[in-house]
Amino acid sequence: MQPTTTPSDGHAEVRIVAASPEVARRVAEVLRHCFAATEQRSYPASADGGTRLQLTVDTSRAAEPARSWLETSGPAEEAGRRT
Repeated sequence: MQPTTTPSDGHAEVRIVAASPEVARRVAEVLRHCFAATEQRSYPASADGGTRLQLTVDTSRAAEPARSWLETSGPAEEAGRRT
């Protein structure tokens, strides 16, 4: 297992686990349409198969529709009060 490090402010480390590399790449592509992102890194998900992709997204450089969502969403502690 890799050591866990906290990404810099405004960034999020994303891990995508899927049964096939194509499915994982499709999800990563959607994220890249919304956020500036690093090049993805691919790893086997388990001994039984599957793929795990990792990339870092920059939420300070969000594109639409993510920008609108980020601007209207509040801090995590407020999420429990919304319906």
